[in-house]
Amino acid sequence: MISRRRFLQSIAGLVAGGAAFGGYAFGVEPFRLSTTRYRLTPPDWPEGLRLKIAALADLHACRPWMSPERIGSIVAQTNALQPDLIVLLGDYLVGHPWISAKVAPEEWAAPLAGLTAPLGTHAVLGNHDYWDDDGFQRRGGGRTAAEQALRKYGIPVYENDAVRLVKDGRGFWLVGLGDQLAYWSRGVDDLPGALAKLTDDAPAIMMAHEPDIFPKTPARIALTLSGHTHGGQVRLLGWSPVVPSRFRNRYAYGAVTEPDAEGRERSLIVSGGLGCSILPVRFGVPPEIVLVELG
Repeated sequence: MISRRRFLQSIAGLVAGGAAFGGYAFGVEPFRLSTTRYRLTPPDWPEGLRLKIAALADLHACRPWMSPERIGSIVAQTNALQPDLIVLLGDYLVGHPWISAKVAPEEWAAPLAGLTAPLGTHAVLGNHDYWDDDGFQRRGGGRTAAEQALRKYGIPVYENDAVRLVKDGRGFWLVGLGDQLAYWSRGVDDLPGALAKLTDDAPAIMMAHEPDIFPKTPARIALTLSGHTHGGQVRLLGWSPVVPSRFRNRYAYGAVTEPDAEGRERSLIVSGGLGCSILPVRFGVPPEIVLVELG
């Protein structure tokens, strides 16, 4: 039989452990920054086309968690990786109330303008860029504040659109899918419409904020880059208790390769993101810059 003293010691240990866990998850890990690297060569990828892509997802700009100064530091570390291409995967607006101050779109967009890559910086929007935009909600449509701010600083924003880029004389397509949750009950995504913009057989890479589109994505898209899930924000031994995806842990985090409906392989990489949503807590999935090397 456990003694009263041993029982109280156990309770004290649990309380101390919980406090340490909470302190780290709340006050340490959200402020860390790592670089996660992936190397892959998709099937039918053109020989000799080597491409380095830096992906930033889910800033959720606010003070104190993601200030303009911190965004500037992330920009500097991204530039130091010397990517050929930089993609911004959406959710620039804060997604939780646990903040000391909001950060206006122009404040977070200004440091993003400092991103430099030979093939440019390209962006899509995320669900919070619609949901947490009071002006957009009052109007019931139109351009979001996030899109206006990004465009003001020279960063193109894609909604079911595509651009053809060239690296070392070899062309490829960059596709930007409209957000799948923009209006709560429906999205603005149009995968067939986006694919219709591809006018030759050059390989294609797609930016899609939510990874849930992946099962519908044909092998015509060699690689899909997504955010949204934050890796669950809490990740234990490769498993996330809560994932904002109808596929749960299937697309919670990291690299996934699956066949399309015709059995042809294509890949998905889901970033753990940089900021926080719902609660400003992270454990086991620190903020990250994703660097993908293709070819």
